[in-house]
Amino acid sequence: MLIVFSGLPGTGKTTIASNLATKTSAVYLRIDTIEQAIRNSGALAQDVGRSGYMVANELALSNLRFGSTVIVDCVNPVIESRRAWSEIAIRAGAPLVNIQVVCSDKHEHQRRVETRKIDIPGLTPPTWQSVLNHEYEAWDNAPFNIDTALTSPAEAVAMITKRFLSEE
Repeated sequence: MLIVFSGLPGTGKTTIASNLATKTSAVYLRIDTIEQAIRNSGALAQDVGRSGYMVANELALSNLRFGSTVIVDCVNPVIESRRAWSEIAIRAGAPLVNIQVVCSDKHEHQRRVETRKIDIPGLTPPTWQSVLNHEYEAWDNAPFNIDTALTSPAEAVAMITKRFLSEE
């Protein structure tokens, strides 16, 4: 199973996705980590563009083919990246679960962005203005939504586990 967490920075994706990965022993792929490693390598300019997603797509595919559950933590802002995850799931013969994480409380979302602790050395944290300006296209098919203004990380993990993983 491929579980892709999508949403703007500061919504709580990383907290939920990493907690779910820990609980399920799934492979955890975080786009921020991959992109920062690419930046640190000096192989590309600071703008890594699609490179991080392309690396994550291939890592997900190889791990899905081993039979692992793969959890991806990314903004996933455009239809192109969403289609790529769908294609990876099809190529691997694995079910795809899209989970969009939002924070409907604008003040809480801003507080999270502005007080965010960066756990990836060298990663520049987003500003609130950059989050507001971030491209984020509407979904073709509505994903499973979690509003972290209303749901705790533990509740979110329990909801996802019950709905998508209880049969495994």
